[in-house]
Amino acid sequence: MPDSYSHYNPPPQQNSGLKVYIQRQAANPARYWLEQTLFFLAGWVPTAIGIGLRAVLYRMILKMDGIAAIEKNVRLRYASNIHLGKGAYLDESVYLHACPRGIEIGDNTFIMHGAVLHVYNFRGMPQSGIRIGRNSLIGEYSIIRGQGGVTIGDRVYTSPFTQILAVNHVVDDPDVPFTAQGITAEGIVVEDDVWLGAGCILTDGVHVGKGAVVAAGAVVTKDVPPHTIVGGIPAHPIKTIEKGQPVPADRKVYF
Repeated sequence: MPDSYSHYNPPPQQNSGLKVYIQRQAANPARYWLEQTLFFLAGWVPTAIGIGLRAVLYRMILKMDGIAAIEKNVRLRYASNIHLGKGAYLDESVYLHACPRGIEIGDNTFIMHGAVLHVYNFRGMPQSGIRIGRNSLIGEYSIIRGQGGVTIGDRVYTSPFTQILAVNHVVDDPDVPFTAQGITAEGIVVEDDVWLGAGCILTDGVHVGKGAVVAAGAVVTKDVPPHTIVGGIPAHPIKTIEKGQPVPADRKVYF
């Protein structure tokens, strides 16, 4: 991202109360009531009946290519900024918060139980948003924070409890609370055919190259070259993926 987009001061203090609550839920009050009404009517219905009902009714509040499957108890905020590709699947208890710049989920991509995709862009940052390609999978209870912009390619699999965090707090001044020092939001890119192991963390500003693998529990603070396995805290290269070169028994990593 351009340097001018990398640092933001806190937004002006806003009034509290019902107005702010609604502003955090939907594009405007009319959209809020429409979305909440549909969630009340259809959001809880179980089995294939509920999936079919939501595939029809939720077209009124979000963009859907073809048929997407949405399980019961999926929470959607700013639904007007959500775009689901053909065959996309949102498992039970998924939470999508898609305020301006939104969330786009590609064809045949699965978002598994309890995952959270959260843009939460109330600073007006132009790069915010989450884009996930085709045939990918976001594992159970994974978290994606998209303030700085997150782009995930095709055939990317994240294991359970992974975190992709495109935002960070500034802590340069010991005399000022960190909440008043602004944030950085440089963005994260994960290219095609990447595997992210269970519990790994990608920090703001990193770029993971095509075909790379991040081991379970790793904390990625620097770019990962293509076709490279990384692991550890902070993550470091373990090997380059090449044909005919299996990982030695004493250097195996777990995902």
